[in-house]
Amino acid sequence: MNGDVVFFRYVSEGMEKSHEEVFLWDLDKTYLDTTIDSLSGLMTTILERALNKKNIPGTNTLLQSLSEYRKQQKGYMYFPIYFITASPPQMEERISEKFSLDNIRPFGCFYKDNLANLRPGRFWRLTKQVGYKLQALMQLRTRLGENVRQICWGDDSETDAIIYNLYSDICSRRLGTNDIRTTLEKLNVTGEQVNTILELQAQIPENDPVAKIYINLATDTDPDYYLKFGRRTLATYNTFQVALDMYQDGRLNQDGIYAVIQDMVYNYGFTPEELMKSFDEFIRRGVLGERAYNEVRPFFIEKGLLHSSYQPSVAPLKEKLVDEGRVYEMEGVHEPWIPDRIDYLHDYR
Repeated sequence: MNGDVVFFRYVSEGMEKSHEEVFLWDLDKTYLDTTIDSLSGLMTTILERALNKKNIPGTNTLLQSLSEYRKQQKGYMYFPIYFITASPPQMEERISEKFSLDNIRPFGCFYKDNLANLRPGRFWRLTKQVGYKLQALMQLRTRLGENVRQICWGDDSETDAIIYNLYSDICSRRLGTNDIRTTLEKLNVTGEQVNTILELQAQIPENDPVAKIYINLATDTDPDYYLKFGRRTLATYNTFQVALDMYQDGRLNQDGIYAVIQDMVYNYGFTPEELMKSFDEFIRRGVLGERAYNEVRPFFIEKGLLHSSYQPSVAPLKEKLVDEGRVYEMEGVHEPWIPDRIDYLHDYR
């Protein structure tokens, strides 16, 4: 335990450092449909049985599909995933039970010592996550390999886009010490937390570990808000869109996309028409490029999801910059992959 941060490790330290690509998933409103941003929501989450905890539609199937594809492609037997939650550590046993029900074996999970914040003078810390999550992320960075790449998931109900991008800027030293202090203090991070974050920064390599950031639009924020963070930060309306992007980047195959679709249709009440509308929206937003579109279109037609005459509302853009199968830039004028400077203090949502 360090400050608000309580970490449960489930694999050896050697195992943690051995993986070049690691997945980091925010638990609340991103993997599980839970509410922990109020006292009543926190208590409901604490009392809820593992069997009754509901997934965000398609998330567990996406994880299983990612893990299976990694086994097929590279022979990996372990899926390097960590979770971070604002739930208290007293819930670890119950959440671990949920992981077992979902057939997930995470490498570790971070919990927030929120019950300690139920004291007078600390209530405000219940819903303030920037300091806690940045400490957790920096602690995790000290545990991983020097050149690790992290794929991060969060949601729009909190400040996850700010947190992950700040983490990236701190690790890469794009922000100086004074800028870090000023920014964090204005984001309600305590002086003690700031000191801990800077102490951890001194222990990690000077590089950027963040490969991609996915933000689940749990509260229906306009995705254009996230343009200020650059194209590396991708807002998605559903897990199907995440699967499409991961396919485009070579992290998932077509069978994995279809498994997510089936899960969302048969277990969560989505219609194929709804999902194909979000497919078209992804193309309109300039996220899904021409190559990936040309590959999945006949697959969707074969599965009966699209009519053979289907054409998107706008033509997909051609990929301009692709490195090791990852798409970084499309043709035309777009936001940079990572901006030189991000405005963390003005929220125009």
